[in-house]
Amino acid sequence: MPAVSVVPVAAGDAEAIAELARDVWYATYPGIISVEQIEYMLGERYTPEVIRREIETAAAGWDQVQEDGRPAAFVSYFPAESAGDLKVDKLYVAQAAQRKGYGGVLLDHVAEVGRQRGFRWLILAVNKHNEQAIHAYRKHRFRVRDAVTKDIGGGFVMDDFIMERAIPGASPK
Repeated sequence: MPAVSVVPVAAGDAEAIAELARDVWYATYPGIISVEQIEYMLGERYTPEVIRREIETAAAGWDQVQEDGRPAAFVSYFPAESAGDLKVDKLYVAQAAQRKGYGGVLLDHVAEVGRQRGFRWLILAVNKHNEQAIHAYRKHRFRVRDAVTKDIGGGFVMDDFIMERAIPGASPK
């Protein structure tokens, strides 16, 4: 794989990031959750305004891999409620950029950020029925920590596995 650069997401990238998220959600989630829930979650978490606000939050990290000057993959992360955990909140790779290793590059990047900041674990939530993502996370050394069902409003729930991966060079839990 050629060298891949991970760069911060800038406020000016928010529209392209929102578009990438919408494309990935519609390629992934129909059949797992309803179109109504997809639209609800995109509206709550992936509008350019929400993305810009999160980029400006000091606690949140937003990074991307670009191809031809546009985001091909992105990740956001922040300290979780549990001490020692750094949460990968969003990780998406454009359909045309999948199988190029970008997801793994971004996971390794966040793990390195976590190691430098003294975190012991990367954690993330993944829909229990998103078998492709679960398989990818297992490939990148994640394991299931917990199973949760969370009310997210609008009459919808997230039915997720919480997965974890030890951060190399950090003390185990």
